[in-house]
Amino acid sequence: MDSPVIAYRQRFLELALHCQALRFGEFHLKSGRTSPYFFNAGQFNTGGALAGLAECYADAMEAAGLGFDMLFGPAYKGIPLATALGVALAKRGRDVPIAFNRKEAKTHGEGGSLIGAPLAGRVLIVDDVITAGTAVRESVDIIRGAGGQPCGVIIAIDRQERGAEGQRSAAEEASAALAMPVVAVATLDDLLGFVADRPELALHRERLLAYRAQYGSTGV
Repeated sequence: MDSPVIAYRQRFLELALHCQALRFGEFHLKSGRTSPYFFNAGQFNTGGALAGLAECYADAMEAAGLGFDMLFGPAYKGIPLATALGVALAKRGRDVPIAFNRKEAKTHGEGGSLIGAPLAGRVLIVDDVITAGTAVRESVDIIRGAGGQPCGVIIAIDRQERGAEGQRSAAEEASAALAMPVVAVATLDDLLGFVADRPELALHRERLLAYRAQYGSTGV
């Protein structure tokens, strides 16, 4: 039986579906797998959509009890996500510093590869997904190199698929390798619960279950 979906996770999936950030069909992934669904955070492309998404991130952070002093958004998708999340937190009464990086260092003006507040204290990385964990490791190196302490990662969705190294998911692998929590707003398990409650999406459930059976992580 599918577990009930927590309220903020349900809001996130409803928003993702409305914005077409979440789509169902047949999608060929970079991994070579053919997935029955696809998630693209770039589709949260209006102020209202980003505001709604940021509230879901903020709820997920509070539910996980993440302790942090500032936010870091890796280029490129992490930049608007961290910025929107910072605004959402300010509306809740917590004003935190925000920083992000450039893909290529700037050689004129202020120069360098970092923009925003100085990286210091406990730095929470804000991104959309973890695929191979490479981007997270790069962010960790940037933060440590600047004198900050990476303390965790928050992402939109955890596909809960086996990663490249074994039976754990890419998010679980990154969490273990970097010794810090990786929190997702929603997971594949949440998506299964979400479609189970909607007759118009029910036809996708069997394909999602088959995909999880074939590629799902064991969490060990």
